[in-house]
Amino acid sequence: MLAAPELISRTQQHMQALWMVLAALFFASMGVCVKLASSWFTSAELVFWRGAIGVVFLWLLARRQGVSLATRYPGMHAWRSLIGVFSLAAWFYAIANMPLATAMTLNYMSSVWIAAFLVGGALLAWVPIPGRDGRAQRPPLQAPLVLTVLVGFGGVVLMLRPTMGANEGFAGLMGLLSGLTAAFAYMQVIALSRIGEPETRTVFYFALGSLVAGGIATLLTGVSAWDWGHALWLLPVGVLAALGQLCMTRAYATAKTQAATLVVANLQYSGIVFAAIYSLIIFNDHIDAMGWSGMGLIVASGIAATVLRQRAVPKAPAEEH
Repeated sequence: MLAAPELISRTQQHMQALWMVLAALFFASMGVCVKLASSWFTSAELVFWRGAIGVVFLWLLARRQGVSLATRYPGMHAWRSLIGVFSLAAWFYAIANMPLATAMTLNYMSSVWIAAFLVGGALLAWVPIPGRDGRAQRPPLQAPLVLTVLVGFGGVVLMLRPTMGANEGFAGLMGLLSGLTAAFAYMQVIALSRIGEPETRTVFYFALGSLVAGGIATLLTGVSAWDWGHALWLLPVGVLAALGQLCMTRAYATAKTQAATLVVANLQYSGIVFAAIYSLIIFNDHIDAMGWSGMGLIVASGIAATVLRQRAVPKAPAEEH
């Protein structure tokens, strides 16, 4: 029989995994609603309503939990909201104009982007450093990490090769940008959890940022014709997004060790599996063998990049503040 501390530890590990898998399922389900609603609403409107519904939902949840929404770190929340809203808008545009599974996969390139930053930093710092023996030495370029980045972007080429029309090519670029900015957003989520910010508060301010930014963009680009039958799709977009953010934030917040954080980060890729199932069953999307191969390469490189990054960096990004 397991000792009580070991049993508690294993239970916590299982809960961390469950929170991230649930987050991935909620985000993939939200993607379905976004793709359906995009037939009648612009990306700016979807961001606005995702934020508006999320603000109400999270305010009610905070009251029920007795969590104060006042924060001592407004700057950190503002930065998280800024990059998060940009990532969200780019992702919504990609979902509207590409197969759901493709848009989801490009958004999950965040780990590969972080690895690319590490490789770029190593290249910039690749200058002679005096060694103890007086001879010049250079820092290692971490060949496995370089290979991982190349494999990840090779997967992007395979995925986007069949969809390089003018509109879909731009949507692919937006999907890549959503993954790039999501990398920064995820690091900020971890940073906020490390300083003790409740997940409800963190997600509330992101929803508030979505409401403000989406509202401004909607005023500038125009409001679509309103139809209550179409508008019904907006409600699950906001609720599923809030639930996904809560589960993701809880998963990272309960991952107290680097090993636990690694497991949580890799389980996010289950969202691609859910999105692929939705893409085939609901939208009857056609993704050829090269497209599926590209998705597989991106998932594999993302997992490898996460593992290698943990080895290359002594502390998690959020802990370096």
